[in-house]
Order: sequence, then C-alpha cells, then structure tokens
Amino acid sequence: MNEEIKEENGTGTEETVNEAETAGEAAETAETVEEPSEEPAPEKEEKGSRKEKKLKKELEETEKKLAASEEKYLRMIAEYDNYRKRTQKEREGIYTDAYADALKEILPVADALEMALKYSASDNAKIVEGVDMTLKKFSEILGKMGVEAFGAEGETFDPNLHNAVMHVEDEAYGENVIAEVLMKGYRKGDKVLRYAMVKVAN
Repeated sequence: MNEEIKEENGTGTEETVNEAETAGEAAETAETVEEPSEEPAPEKEEKGSRKEKKLKKELEETEKKLAASEEKYLRMIAEYDNYRKRTQKEREGIYTDAYADALKEILPVADALEMALKYSASDNAKIVEGVDMTLKKFSEILGKMGVEAFGAEGETFDPNLHNAVMHVEDEAYGENVIAEVLMKGYRKGDKVLRYAMVKVAN
C-alpha cells in the first residue's frame, strides 16, 4: 500500500512539474508576443537620412523657383519703367512738334500786320487792304489746321455753339434768331474751341 501511495505521489509530482513547465513556456510566449517590434537602429537612421535629403532637395527647388520669379518680376518692373519713360518722352515730343507747327503757321499773320503797319503813315487804303489780306491769310491758316469759324447773323441760336450775351426784341428777325455776332466762335471737328458771343432776337 505504501508503494501505491508513493506511485501516486510520484505521478502527482511529475504532473505538477509538467504543469509548471507548461505555465513557464506560456509566460515566455506571452512576453515574446507582447514585446513591440522595433526597427534596427541603422535602418531607422537610413530612413531618416533619406527623408532629410528629400526635404533638402525640395527646399532647394523652391528657392530656385523663388529666385527665378523675383528675377522675372524685377525685369518686368524695369521694362515697364523704360516703357513709361519712352512714351512720356514721345508724348512731349508730339506736343512740342504740334505746338511748333501751329506757331509756324501763324507767323505769316505777324508778317502781314507788320507790312500793314509799314504803310499806315502814308496811305490809309493800304492799311485797310493789309488788314483784309491778314484776315484772309489767317482764315487760310486756320483751315489748314482744321479749325472752322462759326456764328453768323440770321442763324438759329444753338446753346451748344453760341453764348447769348444780349437779347433784343426785333420784328425783323424770327424767334430765337441771332441778330448780331459780337465775336465769332471756332471749333475743330466736334470740339468747340470758343463759343460765339451773340445777340439773340425775340
């Protein structure tokens, strides 16, 4: 009977040892599963180095694009400034040329007046003739410059062309008719240079 008890005890001890070993292996397995997998240090450094190189390359490309844009902007500003100066100079030249041409056309009027003054002391008829020639010459010059005189007695009053400075009741004229032109008006095309000063009837 003692032998049976020993055998039973022996069996129980072996089972206990086996269970302990199984539990230990299970614990080691669990610890192995729970441990997070980490990349080796060299591989992590290599990955970080690649990322850094990529960012550096992108930065260099961005800086190149920025420099190109800045150069293009400065060039455009310089071209615009040159264009502005050139056009301003051209405008000034056009104005100066037009001004000179106008004065050149008017000079013969001064010549005619000087001629009339030369004969004023000896012959009044020469003065009248000289003034008449001067007016004709002046009208020709204005015609060459595209300037037209307007405003005549008997015309209908037009507020877009005439400036009524006087009013008179006269049955010889119709209603709103110019009875007298005090000063002629002048225009170039559709632009009025000076309104005609007139006396309007009725």
